[in-house]
Amino acid sequence: MLAFLLRRVFGMVVVLAVVSFIVYLVFVKIPGGDPAQRIAGRTATQANIVAIRDKLSLDQPFYVQWYKMMQQLFTGKLISYTDQLSVVGQIWQGLPVTFSLSLGAAVIWLFFGVLVGVISAVTAGRLSDRLITVLALIGVSMPVFWLGIILRYGLAERNSLFPDGGYVALTSNPLQWFYHLLLPWVTLAVLFIGFYGRVLRSNILDTINEDYVRTARAKGLSARRVLIKHALRNSLIPIVTLFGLDFAAVLGGGAILTETVYDLHGVGFYARTAIGNLDLPPLMGVTLYGAFFIVFFSTLVDVVYAWLDPRIRVR
Repeated sequence: MLAFLLRRVFGMVVVLAVVSFIVYLVFVKIPGGDPAQRIAGRTATQANIVAIRDKLSLDQPFYVQWYKMMQQLFTGKLISYTDQLSVVGQIWQGLPVTFSLSLGAAVIWLFFGVLVGVISAVTAGRLSDRLITVLALIGVSMPVFWLGIILRYGLAERNSLFPDGGYVALTSNPLQWFYHLLLPWVTLAVLFIGFYGRVLRSNILDTINEDYVRTARAKGLSARRVLIKHALRNSLIPIVTLFGLDFAAVLGGGAILTETVYDLHGVGFYARTAIGNLDLPPLMGVTLYGAFFIVFFSTLVDVVYAWLDPRIRVR
């Protein structure tokens, strides 16, 4: 297990380095990607642009620029070209918002996804299964930004049943924290609930025909125990993979549309602003931030695999 963890840590470092290098390379090659020209403005002289390039080391080869930017990032000295604020500081400032949004939505989509999948599998072929299938497809088909706009307009702006966007810190007022995030949680979770439910339904229906499940039934175990202890446990393995990667992606900035719709100034909102400004330092910081969580949760998923299924052991 220790050797496995060391390999994954080394792989994480390699992935982060490669991802950051590719992002930087793409950025400097796109049209209008010269940050010196954007910082100087449209009316700047060539002397101003050259001075900015010299100050920010933008006149050196791109791999030297990349190395210096990584050095500044990991020492906390990387500064945004647009607002001259610390990139690491801005990410840390938005992290509680994004983490609150991601964690609450993840709890909702995992709980209801598993519940929907189990009910659909148990009642396979019946009217309830068909109804759940239709609702799941509707949930998967609805764009997040569209659902967010509809819910915010109908339940917040028009009827004032919920706050009209914004964020309240958990430490400031737990009740208002929950109240402000309930609509964003539902908006972000709806897409995953339907998808997880369909995947789990299919896995359970395949698993109940396995030899070890038939053996458990032959021993006289109750249908409920066979379902929960044998069929459901092994059917959750693909769900663990999906949940680990989806949660990492959402936490790493994948909730950008939800944060934008509900005016939540988290990491996703920060990434959207950086993209709009073509501001390289924040883009590099957010990209590495997201890549770290994806690699980290991939490793965590492998460990949970071994716990869920004894046949899968990490050596």
